Amino acid sequence: MHIEIHTTTKDMDEARKIASALVERKLAACVNMYPVTSVYRWQGKVEEEEEIALSIKSTSERLEEIRRSIRAMHSYDLPAITFQEIKGDHDYMIWISDSTH
Repeated sequence: MHIEIHTTTKDMDEARKIASALVERKLAACVNMYPVTSVYRWQGKVEEEEEIALSIKSTSERLEEIRRSIRAMHSYDLPAITFQEIKGDHDYMIWISDSTH
């Protein structure tokens, strides 16, 4: 199954570090990075921060290793790591599979 994993980081340096490591280790085929403003509740207080969102394309077979890698490299106590199945152009899906094996 092809998946897209989503997480956010404190800045572009951290985002690039995570993205590069995932692609270099063939855990991800591609990582898109873009600035976002996040509003969230943390330790009973509403926070608002500028963050960098990562959209990571991979396969479900790589999910646990991606999750462990993000946690190991991430500066947050509890990084948001969500995922969903994706479907798309047949050739693009083959490229994701080939790039992560």
